Amino acid sequence: MMKVQLLLVGKTTQDFVQKGVEEYAGRLKHYLPFELEVIPDIRNTRNFSVDRLREKEGEAILRHLRPDDLTVLLDERGREFTSAEFAGYLEKKTVAAPKRLVFIIGGPYGFSDGVHAIAREKISLSRMTFSHQLVRLIFAEQLYRAMTILNNQPYHHE
Repeated sequence: MMKVQLLLVGKTTQDFVQKGVEEYAGRLKHYLPFELEVIPDIRNTRNFSVDRLREKEGEAILRHLRPDDLTVLLDERGREFTSAEFAGYLEKKTVAAPKRLVFIIGGPYGFSDGVHAIAREKISLSRMTFSHQLVRLIFAEQLYRAMTILNNQPYHHE
């Protein structure tokens, strides 16, 4: 079975978010190989422009990816799904995708051009804007919800 990875830029600083992400990560392991990987915050950024910070984060993201990964950015300009549609999307990807399906949540200023260039797809969780910290919890919950939908479990109600 294909591994699903959630790649995050920067440590989760809000305790309730960290606990929620860990809870869903633990639940997901019952359904598929799941890995949560955190790219450390870029240090000594006081004199960096937003563009320079995005570039440095982008370089770090690219170092964590493999050539055969299917990379999906969580991006406000991405495709939107209902929870059931996202479950169907995941089902198709887990059958046809390479070894790893990697969802990437960037830092507070988004992704560098280099990361956008390698992304195969982009998904938006909502047309609303969420903090990059909160997106972690929302996405982990939606990934878990999708797995329960695919396994006909009662977590999701229509």
